[in-house]
Amino acid sequence: MSSSQAMFFVGQIIHHKRFDYRGVVIDVDPEFHGTADWYKDMASSKPPKDRPWYHILVDGSDIRTYVAERNMEPDKSGEPVNHPEMTSYFSDLGSDGYIARKKGN
Repeated sequence: MSSSQAMFFVGQIIHHKRFDYRGVVIDVDPEFHGTADWYKDMASSKPPKDRPWYHILVDGSDIRTYVAERNMEPDKSGEPVNHPEMTSYFSDLGSDGYIARKKGN
């Protein structure tokens, strides 16, 4: 297992550098947790598997993505993210990003 520190956090709004979309982080994996087939078919730039990967809700759509850290940068637009699942994960937008909704027992 990798001991690398994640650069992004749950609730942070990001910009995908390769595919030019915005989104919000809903989960962080310390290293790649997908299948070998998914990696072969979807990760065309072959990003490192031993660095953090992120689950993202994509702005302006109902799509979720799985993104390698090296393909992300902080979003500087200041605009909110529009996705139908936002209220399932977040309660509000704060100054540093979205505030995670408290999970029930």
